[in-house]
Amino acid sequence: MSIRGRLIVCPTPIGNLEDITLRVLSALREADVVACEDTRHTRVLLERYGVSAKLVSYHEHNERARAAQLVEQMQKGDVVALVSDAGTPLVSDPGFVLVRACVAAGLAVEVLPGPSAALSALVASALPADVWRFVGYLPRKRGELTTLLRAAETIVGFESPNRVAAALAVLASIDAERPVAVCRELTKIHEEVVRGTAGELAARYEGEPPRGEVVLVIGGAQPGEPELAPALSALRKLVAAGAKPRPASSVVASLTGVRPNALYRALMEEEPAG
Repeated sequence: MSIRGRLIVCPTPIGNLEDITLRVLSALREADVVACEDTRHTRVLLERYGVSAKLVSYHEHNERARAAQLVEQMQKGDVVALVSDAGTPLVSDPGFVLVRACVAAGLAVEVLPGPSAALSALVASALPADVWRFVGYLPRKRGELTTLLRAAETIVGFESPNRVAAALAVLASIDAERPVAVCRELTKIHEEVVRGTAGELAARYEGEPPRGEVVLVIGGAQPGEPELAPALSALRKLVAAGAKPRPASSVVASLTGVRPNALYRALMEEEPAG
């Protein structure tokens, strides 16, 4: 594309600097200005590949003012390359305001393919990828998170390491058997993908949070999946009345539709350590 006065959205590596594409390097060399979250961070990448470019900061705190300036430059014929610190701009990173401003001004927007932590995690999770939802960072409020986790499609979301166990505990309280993948430090030296059920992984990370950047991939809820809490309450009453947990779980499951293993596991997790 040889049109002047345009925006080129350039994905950058999410960890391994070798994951940059030849097209992105070409665009960065061609651009009159490179808009980036942190000029120091981007400078490291450019120096690695011998790219000399004019850098300007473009982040959440100056996004609107800077977007107006960049649009004005593009209207005069400049080519602006947009990058974030890692991955594809706009995906939980700044850039939306600039792209919208370019479209409103009738400027061309060229989007180059490249690295994405969300897509890498989705593929590595081995969970269904035909229908999925990217939610950015998972909600902090328990009620909002609980509602989200009842979605029927696969969920992909970022989470801070010290909140991973709490998020998994909420999911385990809904369905301890739900499949989950904790994807850590993707493309980096210590990359790790841990797959298991919500209950298993909640227990695993409860006392030892994962380190580094984390993407959670959560299998979708089964259609019409019943509420665990009322069924568990009924199971508690039966056990308190003298019923054995395993047979009682089967009885309650037959009446409520909740899986017996999910009920039994939830009950056992409530038992104090001996």
